[in-house]
Amino acid sequence: MAARKRYAVAASGRWFDEDDGRRLPAGEVHAWEPGTNQTVCGLALSRSQLARFPHVEWPDILPESGGAADRVQRVCPRCAAVAGRRGPDARPRWHRTDPRP
Repeated sequence: MAARKRYAVAASGRWFDEDDGRRLPAGEVHAWEPGTNQTVCGLALSRSQLARFPHVEWPDILPESGGAADRVQRVCPRCAAVAGRRGPDARPRWHRTDPRP
């Protein structure tokens, strides 16, 4: 089984949390692998004017996590499909219940 990748966040906006002074994502968010110059869904970071947040992990920006998701308006569905979206509204993974012999 392959090791699960860890994705950071790239977003269209940013805001500063006054409690701990961290820079956090806002607006539309995308999954991003540090070391690459594009999001998981294929957008170029520089051309799309997306800000990188290497200190924020992908599960923290999902609305059901409550972590850094305070100002997130939209989660890219293509990135969510690749990086994973587990929560109450996520579909269960495909599973064959009655395989043929």
